[in-house]
Amino acid sequence: MTDFRYDTVSSTPGPEGVRIIALNRPESLNAMNRALIDDVARAFDDANADPATRAIVFTGTGKAFCAGDDRKAHVHPETEEEARAMVLAIQRATHAITLGAKPVVGAINGWAVGGGFEWAINCDFPIWADSARGFFPEVSLNLFVTGAVTTLLPALVGLNKAREMLMFGDRYSARELAEIGLAWKVVPDDDLMATATETAVRLAALPVLSVRAMKRVLNHAAVPDLHRALQLETDATVAGFLDPETTRRLKAF
Repeated sequence: MTDFRYDTVSSTPGPEGVRIIALNRPESLNAMNRALIDDVARAFDDANADPATRAIVFTGTGKAFCAGDDRKAHVHPETEEEARAMVLAIQRATHAITLGAKPVVGAINGWAVGGGFEWAINCDFPIWADSARGFFPEVSLNLFVTGAVTTLLPALVGLNKAREMLMFGDRYSARELAEIGLAWKVVPDDDLMATATETAVRLAALPVLSVRAMKRVLNHAAVPDLHRALQLETDATVAGFLDPETTRRLKAF
């Protein structure tokens, strides 16, 4: 299996056709800066193109899966061109995870916040550690969500619950997310990677053609407006970035 190297993401061969992609900025709880966003997209593109990779485990190194936007390293876009380039980079990562050929097992540890929560939802089989937590702070920051969650989330939990989660930004435990169908499984923290890897090995053992077709058809049939959602989210997020109120709220967060 090919070995790929990135600055902020590790991509290592696992057992029996499994690749493990791990966010690797543990000192910042794997918060998202531009380098990490670009590395996630590249890592998934490379894994999807690698014939030896048949299933992917996506996780975070250290105490968190992904704590959302890196406030310390945040560079606020000053022009529409800069804002759109940033948001399109985020959406490219979503596209590689959600619409890529290989099934993705999420191993969600610690906090999954904002864009990190979006990436957890993008996984085909999201397995959450018992202590993990997730929430969307975007609306409170005068921003908007990405990751196609405006269509994925209602499909998974229903429109009313999606409104609650996205507008109020409440914090949810892994058990609560399992009850509403957002976490596929919840396991003890110490069992997270073993369970995720075992699930990926099961997927990797299945016929490649049928697994890829099933992922593709299920996603397009269940969420037919996914591409449209990505476009609308991009426009709304760009507008949020360009509003001076957003900068004030980000600094106060």
